[in-house]
Amino acid sequence: MTPLPLQPQPDCASPLHVAIIMDGNGRWAAERGLRRTQGHKRGAEAVKTAAESAVRLGIRYLTLFGFSSENWGRPDAEVSDLMGLLQYYLRNEIGFLNENLIRLRVIGDRSKFSSDIVRAIDRAESETAGNGRLTLTIALSYGSRAEICHAARRLAEEVRAGRLDPSAIDEATFSRFLYTWDMPDPDVVIRTSGEQRISNFLLWQAAYAELVFVDTYWPDFSRQDFELAIREFSRRDRRYGSVAV
Repeated sequence: MTPLPLQPQPDCASPLHVAIIMDGNGRWAAERGLRRTQGHKRGAEAVKTAAESAVRLGIRYLTLFGFSSENWGRPDAEVSDLMGLLQYYLRNEIGFLNENLIRLRVIGDRSKFSSDIVRAIDRAESETAGNGRLTLTIALSYGSRAEICHAARRLAEEVRAGRLDPSAIDEATFSRFLYTWDMPDPDVVIRTSGEQRISNFLLWQAAYAELVFVDTYWPDFSRQDFELAIREFSRRDRRYGSVAV
């Protein structure tokens, strides 16, 4: 497979970090009389399209909300199908990632995954660790409130051990204890399927992110949809609480 060319759009200022809430797999399937599993399968294929789009636009970080901590409450059969898809793509897309210099990362609570899935995640991360064109982060078994609580517990342990002065804790210090400690905050959060909420995703990190909501269901989210969302971001005036000069 030929690596993707880097083709930033000349009329579109690409952000450094894009985060996407991938929503609408189930509704996509229901409207077509298909099982929800078919929607998830098409949604997994759309991940590759999004990664290709990010590479072409020169985006350096792409973070996708794949499976929330609340999703464990879905029917056992659906969860089992999702875990099967996860294993399949972790095993079969390493070549695509390496050919296009895409680093894979997974954030979230891994303790709920089976040992074979954890090994597959570890292997995929290790085999793509040296890639530097795009960092593709998948949030799995992830909830932002849980992430913040986890960071707070780690900070408390550091203080109790005498390695950290409580008075030295500021926003930068706290950020270093989050799953995303080595990434910039997202510039834009995109949500598909027409829903307009962020659903416990990157609450700390997205404090100043632009929000872009699109009607397209995730399985149909194309390169054109991606580029239109980035164009919408590029029209925003980001002042970070200041005023325009």
